[in-house]
Amino acid sequence: MKILLDTHTHTLASTHAYSTVLEMAKYASEAGMEAIAITDHAPAIPDGAHPWHFQNLKAIPREIYGVKILYGAEVNILDLEGNIDLADEVLEKLDVVNASIHAPCYKDGDATDHTSAYLAIVNNPLVDVICHSGSPAFTYDYEKIINLAKKNHKLIEINNHSFDVRKASIQNCRKIAEICKEKEVGIVVSSDAHITFDLGNYNNAIGMLSEISFPEKLVINRDLKSFEAYMKEKGKELFKWHM
Repeated sequence: MKILLDTHTHTLASTHAYSTVLEMAKYASEAGMEAIAITDHAPAIPDGAHPWHFQNLKAIPREIYGVKILYGAEVNILDLEGNIDLADEVLEKLDVVNASIHAPCYKDGDATDHTSAYLAIVNNPLVDVICHSGSPAFTYDYEKIINLAKKNHKLIEINNHSFDVRKASIQNCRKIAEICKEKEVGIVVSSDAHITFDLGNYNNAIGMLSEISFPEKLVINRDLKSFEAYMKEKGKELFKWHM
């Protein structure tokens, strides 16, 4: 399986990442990728980018080294009500809005059931992708959320980075993928790259998907055309924000 659009990447605007936009684009070009989404961490995480970073993304050219650049963010889910840390007027301009739970900025009232937070997120029209949600620390009703994700045209992420840094999530990631297969819910497979060398690396995630015979047609970021078509069905136009 080839995946030509990476929907989850970080530049040094997230200061625990180590590459510039230019370096990411050059590496992506050399790897034969069509597009990357620049989705740095939103402000609530301790070293996340300032809100101005996201308001000024239009300064980045839409194509670098022949690679299309999507403007995005990885917003933080802050609580069980599904509040997030970027204003709607910023999110409305972005091509890709990823939503994730990160322990340093998530205040919850239940150690095991975080379904209410994800319910609010999948009901938020400005969120596109539910990211790396397999953590055993933040379990939720997978079937309920995935069913609603299908209804609300949300994508579920299978995050290759989790196989290296969140190993306790691997079994849950498999369960999530199996439910997405059963319910025919679209997914994205991402690198969550924090340096150029991880960009476009999906080997572990693809290996797991192959083991469960996951249908390629449900991998929505397999190429830019497929991703654009999916977003258009949702009512979202990519590349509409320019300098």
